Amino acid sequence: MSYQVLARKWRPRVFQDVVGQEHVLRALANALDRNQVHHAFLFTGTRGVGKTTIARILAKAVNCEQGVSATPCGECASCREIDEGRFVDLIEVDAASRTKVEDTRELLENVQYAPTRGRFKVYLIDEVHMLSGHSFNALLKTLEEPPPHVKFLLATTDPQKLPVTILSRCLQFNLKRLSPERIRDHLAHILDSEQVAYQAPALACLARGAEGSVRDALSLLDQAIAYGGGTVEEADVRAMLGTIEQDEVRALVEALAGGDAAALLAGVQRLVERSADFDGVLNDLLTLLHRIALAQVVPEGIDDSLGDRETVSRLAGALSPEDVQLYYQIGLLGRRDMALGPDPHLAFEMLMLRMLAFRPAPDPSLTEGASAEAPPKGASRGAVGAAPAPPPRRAAAGTPDVAAAPQAPVPPSGPPGGGAGGADAWAAIVGELGLTGVALQLALHCALTHVSTGRDRVELLLSSAHKHLHNKDREQRIERALQAHYGTALKLALTVGEGSVDTPASVEKQRQAVKAQSAREAVDQDANIKTLKETFNARIVPDSIQPND
Repeated sequence: MSYQVLARKWRPRVFQDVVGQEHVLRALANALDRNQVHHAFLFTGTRGVGKTTIARILAKAVNCEQGVSATPCGECASCREIDEGRFVDLIEVDAASRTKVEDTRELLENVQYAPTRGRFKVYLIDEVHMLSGHSFNALLKTLEEPPPHVKFLLATTDPQKLPVTILSRCLQFNLKRLSPERIRDHLAHILDSEQVAYQAPALACLARGAEGSVRDALSLLDQAIAYGGGTVEEADVRAMLGTIEQDEVRALVEALAGGDAAALLAGVQRLVERSADFDGVLNDLLTLLHRIALAQVVPEGIDDSLGDRETVSRLAGALSPEDVQLYYQIGLLGRRDMALGPDPHLAFEMLMLRMLAFRPAPDPSLTEGASAEAPPKGASRGAVGAAPAPPPRRAAAGTPDVAAAPQAPVPPSGPPGGGAGGADAWAAIVGELGLTGVALQLALHCALTHVSTGRDRVELLLSSAHKHLHNKDREQRIERALQAHYGTALKLALTVGEGSVDTPASVEKQRQAVKAQSAREAVDQDANIKTLKETFNARIVPDSIQPND
């Protein structure tokens, strides 16, 4: 027996088997069950989303010998003949090959005659937008007032080319592209039924390559099974599609996160050696940045279809949300310019360097220190404006008193100092922790509320206004950094509370605001500035004035 391709073997025969398009199926099912079926339907959408398939099921539903319903039996002679493509009262026309008005007139000459076998004579005109203007005019009157035994089912990928007079006489249903996740799950169901071994990441690659088309996905799946000798593995699928391992894309993001230009260029060179499609690499990079951005906002919502949830979570903590958005925007705009570059490799490499070059300067409130000169070796660095704190004293092995506080001894009931002093003390501690990315931002937006006498418990308070910075992974990073700092297995308790609290970030923001106001006042009082304003009717843009640190 000859082999039947998956796209034909798994073509839906009832509405329940159609993947997606619930908004269309619901309307059709209700109309069929109520026996209120319109005489003309128009199905629009890109290739492979189910236009012709739904039209054939509709033809079967109105001609089933068991009666008109949304669930044709599939067993009667009419249902079987429609499934096999030999039902005499289902007239399928490819408008792309019958564009002349004479073809349309010949087709319509038989409309007046009653159906031979079925309840209705159904005209299924595929790619109807290919008809000529005269053909549409010939079709118009019949489409508006056909005999009661005739149904018209039109399908097109380009509804904009249809005259409005045709559109106004049809019930129009717009079929949507399917999401990669929906296609991936459908492919998994098919392979499970066919008893073909597969790797989940391989199906995700095929689903993305299908670009929303189920038929394209099944054709690619057929090709992947043949390429892999009866199995569907990620490496084979990537080789077949000409895509690269996702580890290479993640390595690029890690190099960006670390500001490592050498690693970034080495990663691009590896792609060159593998003859990578750089447009596809950029697409994968944008997809990864999108997932990282989602992980920073909704950590539990990360899709693990590629088995990289842990890696995405780690990258989400290593990059600030601002950097992720910047990289995404540069990459998105860079796609437009890729074709203008002298070579795809050079264009992509320049795009990566642009991401690195345009990284925002560190926010003073989120950095360890702001002094122009590095501190002496072994000295600590506090947050901006904070006095350097002495390094903690490490205890000898086996002694219970593990470390001294960076400040004076802290009573069990509260944090060191109060107000800005307490924020500065916590800033000095954070400066010793070696945190980066969003974990550093989280620490600097917290207030230190309690350190136990034995340094076995540290309590932090985070304002609810900044709760989006918090997740369990970042809290654990801070806890591990504190454990290394104090040299003890302490526990961190981070609480989200209402209202505002004095934190290193808020105190530094206040300091910067005072500096900025002082700078504006100094500019306003400057004699030269006053002269320029009076002579040239000039004005000062307040936000352009920055304090000279």
